[in-house]
Amino acid sequence: MATTGPDLSTAVWRKSSYSNGSGGDCLEVRDDLAGLVPVRDSKVPHGPALLIPASAWAPFVDWAATA
Repeated sequence: MATTGPDLSTAVWRKSSYSNGSGGDCLEVRDDLAGLVPVRDSKVPHGPALLIPASAWAPFVDWAATA
């Protein structure tokens, strides 16, 4: 199967500041790709990542902060 996104195998991921301290509910992002924000579940590090356009990420984070 061919991939169409960036190679994330060596990505440096940053854990959400809202992740709890017991290792659950952890969201990680990579924020060094222009125009794209890869997001993954830190409990499944070799699983899939969502590739979110940066233009959609900021409004999502703003919304999530109020939810």
